[in-house]
Amino acid sequence: MGALQALIFDVDGTLADTERDGHRVAFNQAFANAGLDWDWSIELYGKLLAVTGGKERMRFYLNSYRPDVRMDDQTIADLHKAKNQYYAQLLERGGIPLRPGVKRLLTAARAANLRLAISTTTTPENVFALLANNIDSNWFEVIAAGDIVPKKKPASDIYDYVLAQMKLPAADCLAFEDSKNGLISAMDAGIMTIVTINDYTQNHTFDRARLVLSDLGEPDRPCQIIQGDTQGATLVDLALLNRLIGA
Repeated sequence: MGALQALIFDVDGTLADTERDGHRVAFNQAFANAGLDWDWSIELYGKLLAVTGGKERMRFYLNSYRPDVRMDDQTIADLHKAKNQYYAQLLERGGIPLRPGVKRLLTAARAANLRLAISTTTTPENVFALLANNIDSNWFEVIAAGDIVPKKKPASDIYDYVLAQMKLPAADCLAFEDSKNGLISAMDAGIMTIVTINDYTQNHTFDRARLVLSDLGEPDRPCQIIQGDTQGATLVDLALLNRLIGA
């Protein structure tokens, strides 16, 4: 049993539904601007999400779908940089809001003096762009993002890094994820994890998750319970989290 001290959040698909209508669209804009005939459909992008990290995703696409194209690492990095600029523009237009219950839970956690952190494979620029248009990035004590660790999810490195920075035991933290790779990463770091699924991850296997939900819920919009026991709660609040961490 632990005593809840910190909440650690993934970003893409967890804080906001950024993948289908954010990153995918921005990738396609970057490809078109570079004169490439690549078009990542909704279905294809769902398959590409099995690979974490945007640059890694492009390399996988080249190897698996376009072996006829040769591209060096610098060109891939430049494309990724352009994609991030298009993504930031989407955010500035207010096109990607936070998921239900996210701001409510973050606000309550701050009021209760819980510590907050981010653990993600997306780039720091993307994280700060999302936060700038929704909440104050200073709410988070640690923002671990992108290439800050050598191995990306499903490796536990990014969560191990957050725990080390916060000087907290895993038993005193809860993680929030949306994908199988994210769940494996958090659980292998020893952190109890709540999963909120989205269109791209609804068919993933989440056997090790403490709860699997449609979202965090709002008072007027209960969350759907897919796996686990919320002990009668219809949304994720601090009372529920403290019961889970102390069980």
